[in-house]
Amino acid sequence: MSRPLCDDARLEDPLLADNERLRWLAGTGARIRRAALNEPVGQLSRADRPRGVLVFGSEARLVRAVLEPSCPVPFMAWPGPGLPAWVGPLDLVVVLGHRQSQAWVVQCAAEAVRRGATVIVAAPEGCELSAATASPNTTVVPTTNSDPMAAAVAVLALLGALGLGPEVRPEHVADAADLVAEACSPAADLSVNPGKALALGLAERLPLIWGGTTLAGRASRRIAEAIRRASGVPALAADDSELDTLLRAVPPKDLFADPGEVDQLEPVLVLLDDDKLPAPLTATADRLARLADAVDVRVVRISSGDAQIETTDLERYVTLLQHGYYGAAYLEIALTPVEEVR
Repeated sequence: MSRPLCDDARLEDPLLADNERLRWLAGTGARIRRAALNEPVGQLSRADRPRGVLVFGSEARLVRAVLEPSCPVPFMAWPGPGLPAWVGPLDLVVVLGHRQSQAWVVQCAAEAVRRGATVIVAAPEGCELSAATASPNTTVVPTTNSDPMAAAVAVLALLGALGLGPEVRPEHVADAADLVAEACSPAADLSVNPGKALALGLAERLPLIWGGTTLAGRASRRIAEAIRRASGVPALAADDSELDTLLRAVPPKDLFADPGEVDQLEPVLVLLDDDKLPAPLTATADRLARLADAVDVRVVRISSGDAQIETTDLERYVTLLQHGYYGAAYLEIALTPVEEVR
């Protein structure tokens, strides 16, 4: 694959504050707060513990990653397109939608209502999904924007209050997003801006991304998607065995080659929160880092902050994700002519 050209001077353009993507990222905390402030429409009781929980739609896998370790009843994230046959009046169905949800999401949600299941819907009021699920057994979490993560945080807070998962405080999650926005602000120069530093670490390279925990793995896939969109480079989020194989296949560098004539992308290993892993996973992260060093592959780390500071898994996930998103946004800017950035 051809090597894309990066100009780090573009990251210091004084007009970057007007960049649409950066402004959207800066508003993540505000969107989470707004979604959490919307009172659910309907009634749910903690005493009405369901037989099982099924979730589908946008960010269903995020909800699963947060709830699955502590949910006291069977839990499943469903990829569609049809509703499982076992769903019935004893079950809870959670639907994460938006104003223009996919047809199968609307159909499955309507079928869950028809079967008498208790339904929680995160969607704008008055949209097709809200109309299709209207019933005495339906609780609507109104959303007013197109940020699936903000809606997922609001739903997780509700499920936590029902005793179906850990306690989630949206304000704290929003604060985590705000801290990243402050650190990665366009006004912060390269020397202190982790987003810009990450962009330069990824530039002109093929990112191989690893997150050891369930949520870090989820963040790695989202970050890889963002990098692919930003740069056109096939960034890969994978497990340790796959990355091990890829790193071992890296050919030795020709010390006498002219850098200007090298047309292939060199890999870069990106490790998420490798300093906060339990013992078995710490050994895996160390092994990957040593292997990368042995084949002369750069290692870049994305951290969710000081391990000594007590934060929830969801807050750390949002921190990792936002750092990765900022890195991808700055990478796109560095690969784009300044007049287009403006």
